[in-house]
Amino acid sequence: MSTDYKKGIVAKGRTLGVIGAGVMGRTLIQGLVESGVIERDRIWASAKTQASCAKVSAELGIPVEMDYSARVPGADLLLLCVKPAQSGKVLDKIRQSGVRPETLLVSIMAGVGTPQLEAMLGTANPWIRAMPNTPCVVREGMTVVCGGTHSTDVDLARAQRIFEAVGRCVTVDENHFNAITALSGSGPAYLYLVMEALADAGVRVGLPRQLALTLVAQTMLGAARMVQVTGRHPAALRDDVTTPAGCTIAGLLMLEDGKIRSVLARAIEEAAKTAAHLAPALPKDKSHG
Repeated sequence: MSTDYKKGIVAKGRTLGVIGAGVMGRTLIQGLVESGVIERDRIWASAKTQASCAKVSAELGIPVEMDYSARVPGADLLLLCVKPAQSGKVLDKIRQSGVRPETLLVSIMAGVGTPQLEAMLGTANPWIRAMPNTPCVVREGMTVVCGGTHSTDVDLARAQRIFEAVGRCVTVDENHFNAITALSGSGPAYLYLVMEALADAGVRVGLPRQLALTLVAQTMLGAARMVQVTGRHPAALRDDVTTPAGCTIAGLLMLEDGKIRSVLARAIEEAAKTAAHLAPALPKDKSHG
């Protein structure tokens, strides 16, 4: 590929299409524009209803349409932000709309691997699979990416620039994706549950609810930054807080009595199993040549 992408993620004269302008689709568009990765007038998107199209278009200042067929041939990058169950229908439409052979497709559909994506589209287009999480909304997301059969290092770099606009992004082997979906993709939900429980506990011991939630949220944020900034193991940082005969060790022992480690581990294990079965089955007689 001769096109120089050092200054952007889309070739000159081409566009970026975001198919599925839901929460994550809108978040990525905003992050890309606000970080200067791509100009607003080179982005278009799709939504499922006319009302959604009008709302998102007004919010983001870009064209948003239900029928995006005419825009596909001019796209240099298509970002798929739809549910796994919609993958077959969406990819059929992209193929029938005349997607260019060199157009890069980036999918954030959980559980749908690059072999399935390539088979459903039925072309030799390059694919990047990504798994972001919802903290992308506040530019603190964690995303992993991997390449498909026809992708290059340049394609991976282009995808990383997309997700670095809304947080951190690393490249991993695809065989880790179901585990990562369970850990960091679903992870915010587990942490919100922990935060809610801790805030309730604060109320139980006499704190006003909003104060308890403020304390919990900042404490969790600070603890996470301690791990990132110091590079120390969480167990070592925990020991710093745990003084002999103190209140922290008393609380920790109660958590261990409740088997918190095994419960969290089982939650990740169960979520990973579910992630492995999210992709729709390919029809046995389906072939695109």
